[in-house]
Amino acid sequence: MTRSHERKKVDWARLSALVADRLGLSYPETRWPDLERGLGRAALELGLEHAGALAERVLAEPTAKKELQLLANHLTIGETYFFRDARTFQYLAEKVLPAIIRERRGGEQRLRLWSAGCCTGEEAYSLAILVTQLLPDLKKWQVTVLATDVNAKFLKQAIGGVYGEWSFREVAPSVKQKYFTQVGAGRYQILPEVQDLVSFAHLNLVDDLYPSLATDTNAMDVVLCRNVLMYFTPHQINKVIERIRLCLVVGGTLCVSPTEASAVYFPGWVQRSHGGLSFYEKPGEDLQESMPPGELKSEWPEGRYPAAQSDILRPASPPVLELLQGRAVTHQEPPTPLSYEAALAHFQAGRYVSATDMLLALAEPAKKQAEIFGLLARSLGNQGRLTEALEWCDLWIASDKMNRASHYLRAMVLMESGDHVQARISFRKALYLDPDFVLAHFALGHLALGAHRHRDAGRHFAQATRLLQELPHDHLLPESEGLTAGRLMETIASLVPEDSLHS
Repeated sequence: MTRSHERKKVDWARLSALVADRLGLSYPETRWPDLERGLGRAALELGLEHAGALAERVLAEPTAKKELQLLANHLTIGETYFFRDARTFQYLAEKVLPAIIRERRGGEQRLRLWSAGCCTGEEAYSLAILVTQLLPDLKKWQVTVLATDVNAKFLKQAIGGVYGEWSFREVAPSVKQKYFTQVGAGRYQILPEVQDLVSFAHLNLVDDLYPSLATDTNAMDVVLCRNVLMYFTPHQINKVIERIRLCLVVGGTLCVSPTEASAVYFPGWVQRSHGGLSFYEKPGEDLQESMPPGELKSEWPEGRYPAAQSDILRPASPPVLELLQGRAVTHQEPPTPLSYEAALAHFQAGRYVSATDMLLALAEPAKKQAEIFGLLARSLGNQGRLTEALEWCDLWIASDKMNRASHYLRAMVLMESGDHVQARISFRKALYLDPDFVLAHFALGHLALGAHRHRDAGRHFAQATRLLQELPHDHLLPESEGLTAGRLMETIASLVPEDSLHS
């Protein structure tokens, strides 16, 4: 049977619709030849005779994760290099990051960056290098550089941190000399102290839920999502941009590529211009509501970081003891109706500031104190207010010591704060209360992996995998904010070799 005959047999319209729905990748009729080529490469890797055979399999079983993941690997392009588009990194280096550092120095010294669609890791490591240049007191800061991608093959390469000469084509030789070690002919390994700043994870921007403490996608200062949106349908673009907006702190910056920067996708954002590029900033909740759709500010006010200071460095909420003793608490009157359900609705809509205000008003007289304390901690954590989040975790534990969720949430906040020793203790307390708590096993494995304790990481990941295999693929994991058993298994598989999970 000829290849052309097999091509005619494929329902390309249905297949492109499936790819758009499940992967968010846009393949209109004009791009069906590209879809066919990607399908053919994936079929070859699976040992199938032709693209039509894989198309038939995917269309017959649209939930086939292995085939879809492999298809995603061959449909996404791995074209990147260090400090790609120098204007973006110049903007971050000269405007955004120095301003955040000035604002936070002496307080909660944290910096959170996300390379969404990190490909083979050059962009994420470029961010890490930039941070080391800007922070001479790096060890006194809690720095997170999260790097995610839908392509598991890219992630494996990124985690290895070894690159060829082509990845350095736009940078000065000093970058390679200072931050890399030569490990072979034309091959260079990123230095461990830079590599340790970056955490890699498998994440599908279309299917997965974010922001979430469980996936470390909350309270981001900067998100780079460049040359990613162009793969998506307009509907998926709107969806992804909205989710990223929720991931950013007020004043946080989203960087997209010039071809993706159309203002039509960013109503309610603040637009900044630099070097002919557009960048988008998340406004405060009040400002966002007052801005007519599409009304955007331009240019950067001279010498001033534009973030709403009240939300970046918001004054601490009243001490817990004052609340418990029933003393007057001064804060802005929360919107009505005043109830846990209304606060939860605000939280789920990404309105963390108003949700926090409502929950603070409810905390003292509430009958559901433990429930409110937990949501308060999550809401504060999503704003990057980690010290306050930890206070409410402690209050939740004091009111309900046997609740595994309270210890788990405390551990997640501690981990984000950089206190990995205390985080491990809290995760172990959660496991003491429930030895089959999958998320605690996964988190301990992730901590061990970051500390280069690969044997411990493998042990925890293997235990988590065994527990997950007993659950339906679409089972929602408690305390995960929407993560399914099947999705977590894919994440674990992207971090460690599969054979180590069964040894």
